[in-house]
Amino acid sequence: MYRPVFSVPPWLAHALRAQRGPVPWSAVVRGALAAGPLLLLAVEIGRVSLGVVAAIAAMLAGINDRGGSRRVAIGRLGVPALAGAAGMVLGTYVDGLFAAYADGAVRGAWLAVAFALLGVVGGSVSAAGPVGSAAGTQFLVASAVGAGMPLPDAGWVRGLAFLAGAGWLIVLRLALPSPRALTSDYLLDGEREAVARVYDAVAALLDAAGTPRATDRRASLTAALDQAQDALAGPRLWRYATSVTERRLHAQYAAALPLAEAATALAWAGRTASDQASEGPRRLAATVRDGTRGAGPLPAPRRSDPALRALDAALLDAAQTFDRGDDGRKRLHRRRRSFGGLLRAVVGAGGREYGLRVGLSFGGAAAVAQALHHFQFHGEHRHWYWLPATAVFLVKPDLGPLASRVLCRAAGTVLGALAFAGFAAVLPNPGGLVALVALCGALIPVSTRHFAAQTGVVTVLVLALVMVGGEPQASAGRIGETLLACVIVLVVGHLPLPGRRGGGVRARLTAAGGATQAYLSHVMAEAEGEPRPDARAPRDADTPNPRPHRWFLRREAYRAVAEARAAIALAEAELPLLARHTEGADEVAALLERLVDTTTACAVHLDDSGQLTPGHTRRLAELLRALDEQRVRLGLHHSDLPVAVRPG
Repeated sequence: MYRPVFSVPPWLAHALRAQRGPVPWSAVVRGALAAGPLLLLAVEIGRVSLGVVAAIAAMLAGINDRGGSRRVAIGRLGVPALAGAAGMVLGTYVDGLFAAYADGAVRGAWLAVAFALLGVVGGSVSAAGPVGSAAGTQFLVASAVGAGMPLPDAGWVRGLAFLAGAGWLIVLRLALPSPRALTSDYLLDGEREAVARVYDAVAALLDAAGTPRATDRRASLTAALDQAQDALAGPRLWRYATSVTERRLHAQYAAALPLAEAATALAWAGRTASDQASEGPRRLAATVRDGTRGAGPLPAPRRSDPALRALDAALLDAAQTFDRGDDGRKRLHRRRRSFGGLLRAVVGAGGREYGLRVGLSFGGAAAVAQALHHFQFHGEHRHWYWLPATAVFLVKPDLGPLASRVLCRAAGTVLGALAFAGFAAVLPNPGGLVALVALCGALIPVSTRHFAAQTGVVTVLVLALVMVGGEPQASAGRIGETLLACVIVLVVGHLPLPGRRGGGVRARLTAAGGATQAYLSHVMAEAEGEPRPDARAPRDADTPNPRPHRWFLRREAYRAVAEARAAIALAEAELPLLARHTEGADEVAALLERLVDTTTACAVHLDDSGQLTPGHTRRLAELLRALDEQRVRLGLHHSDLPVAVRPG
C-alpha cells in the first residue's frame, strides 16, 4: 500500500486551512455601512482626523462582528470598544507626558517601557476569555495608535471618536435584520437560529449513533448547545425574558437538554437508532425556525433500551412544551463568572505567561520602532506605531499557532500592500479611497475565515486611511515593519520564561477536570440517594423538573472539556520546540470527555432504573484509573486535574 513520504506539518496545515460556510450577508452590509460612511462624513465636515479614528474603531469592531444573537453582540463588541477608547486616551496622554519631559532616545526608551507594562496588562486580561482577548487587543492597538498617529485632536476627543465608530457598528448590529429574519420578531433571529441548530445537532447525533461519526457529532452538539446558551443568556435589563417569543425560545432550549442527554447516552452505548428517532428533533428544529407554536405529532422511537426510553420521554416533554408555549420564566442557567474567578484567570499561570510574552513583544516592538524612527528610517512618515500594533495581532494565540500566524501575516501584508499600491495609483483622493475603505469594511466579515485574507483586507483599509489622513502612500514601509514584527514575535515566542510553559493549556485542563468532578460527584450522589421518580412518566405543567441542576453541570463539563481540547489543538500545531510542552494533554482531555460521556449514560440509566449496572461502575473505574496514570506520567499535581471520585 502506498504511503506518502512527506506529511504537511501541523503549523503549515493550519496556515493552509480556511473556514467554510455561507457568506454572512448581514455582516457584509454592516461592514459596508460602517467605516466608509463615517470617513465620508468626517471628510465632508472637515474633521478627517476624527474620521480616521472612528473608521479604525469600526474596523476593529467589524473583526469581532461574528454570528450570534444581538444580546451577545453587545458584550462582544461593546466591551472591546470601551477598552479601545481607554487605550486611545491613555496612549495619547502617555506620549504627551514623555514629550513634555524628554526627547529623542530617552523619550523612546520611556515609551518602550510604558508599552511593555501596558502589554503585560493587556495580555493578562486576554486570558479571561474571548471578550477579554478582544478587549486586550483593542486596548493595546489603540494605545499604539494614540501614542504614534500624528493627530491634532486631544486625547479625550480621540477616545470619543473611537467610541462613536465602534458604537455606530453596534447600532447597525442591533437595528438591521438578517435576510432570513421574521418581520415580526427579527430582533431574536440569532436566538431562534441557535436553538434550532441544537435540535439539528441532536438529530445528527442520533443518525450517527453506533457509527465512528458519533464522537464528532457529539462534539458538534456541544458546540451548538454552547452557542444557544450564550445567545439566550446575553445581557438584559430584566431577570426573566419579557416577550412571549423569547420565553418560548427559552422553554424550547430547556426542552432540548434532556434530548441531548438521551442522544449522548445512546451514542455512548454504541447502539444505532431508527430513522424515525431523528425525525422528531428535525421537526422540532423546523418549528423553531418557523416561529410556530406547536410541533404536531412526532414519531416515537423504540423503547427497548434505557437511552431510547429517555429519548421517547424527552420527545414527549418537548412536544408538550412546544404545544403550550411554556412561560419560560424559570431562570436560564448561565455561565456567571465571579470577579474572583476572572481575577484568578488573569493572574493565574496562563495569564502571567501570556501577559509576559505580550509585554515583551509590545514593548520590544515599540523599542525597535522608536530606534528606527529616531534614526530617520521612516523618512517623513511618522507611523512607527504600526510595528507594535502589528506585534499585538501576531502574538494572539487564538488566531492560530505562532508559525502559522507569522506566515499568514507576512503573506497577507505583502499582498495587501501591493494591491493598495495599485489602487492608490488610479483612485482619486479622497473620494476613491473612501470608497475603497467601504469596500474593505464589507469584505472583513468574509476575510475572517483565514488570517492571511483578513490581514490583506485590513492592510488595504489601514493604508487607505493613512493616505486620506494626509500622509503619502506607504506600502513599502508597511511591508518592512510587518516583517520586523514577525521576527520580534517569533523570537519572543521561543524565549524561556520563569515558570512552566503551557500555562494556558494547564489552566483549561484544570477547569475541565473541576467541571467533570462536579458532574460526576452529583451523579454518584444520585446513585447513592433515595430511589428516583420515574423520569419516563409525563409531568403536569406545574410539576417541577428535578434534573435542571444535573443538566447545568453536564453543560459546564462538556463546555470546559471542549475549551480544553480547542486550546490543546492549537498548542499541538505549534513548532515542535513549543508543542513539546503540552505533549500528552490531548490524551487527558480525551479521557475527561469519555468520562463525561459515561457519566451521562449513568445518569440516564439512573433515571430509568434507579441504580447503576456493574458495567457502568466498571467503566467509570477504568477511566478514573487511566486519568490517575496520565496525571502521574505527565507530572501533574492533583490540583491540576482534580478528578478523583470513586464510584461505589
